[in-house]
Formats: sequence, C-alpha cells, structure tokens
Amino acid sequence: MGHTWEDIPRLLALSATFAVFGTIMFGIAFWVMSKVCPFSIRKEIEQDQNTALAIVMASVIIGMAIIISTSIS
Repeated sequence: MGHTWEDIPRLLALSATFAVFGTIMFGIAFWVMSKVCPFSIRKEIEQDQNTALAIVMASVIIGMAIIISTSIS
C-alpha cells in the first residue's frame, strides 16, 4: 500500500480507536444478552456448566466480531 514512516502514528491511532470501539460493542452485546435472559449467564456457565449457553454467547461474540471487522474494512 506504500505507507511511509510518517503514517505510523495515524495508523496506530486508528487501530487503537477501532480496538476501543470493538471492545465497547462487545460490552454492549454482552450487557444486552444479560438483560434479555431471565437468568444469570455467569452462574449458568460457570457453576451449572451450561455448554449450550456458552456456545450461544460465543456465537454472539463471533457475530459481533464479523460485523465490526466488516464495518472497519
């Protein structure tokens, strides 16, 4: 792409901005999932070993990652 050394601070700032944006979006997605579910997600996954719920939460996280990466590029 032909980037020069002068572009590095700008590119690092963009990367940091997108990382913060992605982290905030993951937090919001987890918060929404915890409010939608009528039970404690943490208790179900950690104490009750609910594998199905863990798979659903992982799929939400992967889906958010795909959406965020598509919107960035």
